[in-house]
Amino acid sequence: MILRKYSFLFLTFILCSNGLYSQTKTVSTRNEYIESYKELAIKEMQRSGVPASITLAQGMLESDNGNSRLAREAKNHFGIKCHNSWKGQVVYHDDDRQGECFRKYKTVLESYQDHSDFLMSGSRYSFLFEFDPTDYKSWAKGLKKAGYATNPSYAEKLITIIEENNLHQYDISGKDRIAKAKTPKKTTPSSKENSTSREILVKNRVKYIIVKPEDNFRSIQDELGLLPFEIYKYNDMARDAELVEGQIIYIQPKRKRAEIGSDWHTVKEGETIVQISQIYAVKPESLFSINLMNSDTILKAGDKISLRKKLGGKKPVATKKIKLKLKEEEEDEEIRFEFDK
Repeated sequence: MILRKYSFLFLTFILCSNGLYSQTKTVSTRNEYIESYKELAIKEMQRSGVPASITLAQGMLESDNGNSRLAREAKNHFGIKCHNSWKGQVVYHDDDRQGECFRKYKTVLESYQDHSDFLMSGSRYSFLFEFDPTDYKSWAKGLKKAGYATNPSYAEKLITIIEENNLHQYDISGKDRIAKAKTPKKTTPSSKENSTSREILVKNRVKYIIVKPEDNFRSIQDELGLLPFEIYKYNDMARDAELVEGQIIYIQPKRKRAEIGSDWHTVKEGETIVQISQIYAVKPESLFSINLMNSDTILKAGDKISLRKKLGGKKPVATKKIKLKLKEEEEDEEIRFEFDK
């Protein structure tokens, strides 16, 4: 009996010790988190254009350095909820409300990749990719502005994590790798772009191609030596978009205004600013700014969209008549607008 008693106590001690040891090992510090995932964040920066420092800081903040329940049980390091588009596994967790639906991943790698894809495919985050990938402050403030988190101090928290842990160094590494990956395409005579048999066209000083029946995103990237995020970014496309034969695909960033001679566009039924931007190789955000609009503005058939010069005074409504006085000068001629009330 005594032997059995001591054997039981010894076994209990071993199990408890192992339990305590396991708990200790599962607690990750900031430094451990950074060392574990910094390379993954840099690779995602190369693939998507999202700064590595932002990815790491969001991961650390949202997952409590990998220690949160979502991170441990669902490999969800960024607090991304299910949303209507999610087709994968889910887990329910109390957040702003009780029992909210969150995405569940098989690996942390999937979580990091989905985080990048989530930002690239969301229209409300598209403006972030206009910032330099090393401008982590603008990215942090932009994420808060776009509504990634409800915490009013979200941007400041990200910036503090980045600066306290010197995460900006990984942005520099990521940008260097992107530059090296793109150098052959721009400087080597035998680059993929120069060696392709595909016709490279130019509109508004921006190179583009016409989609062929056999094309897909991967084949175009490989053929022209583009990075994975570039086609989506240059064409303001969602990650789940599909290519259509005859479609225009820009392989360089669009410009802030249309070329000389393309001053106005008359809106057709159902047309959007993004579609108009594709016609003239002008960035959607520039068209919004020029026409004193925002992403919530609803276009109507017959509306006049300025492609080069910013409208003065009040924003015109579709029913208002526009009197245009044009004084011909050089490329940056002055154009004045008067609106009938």
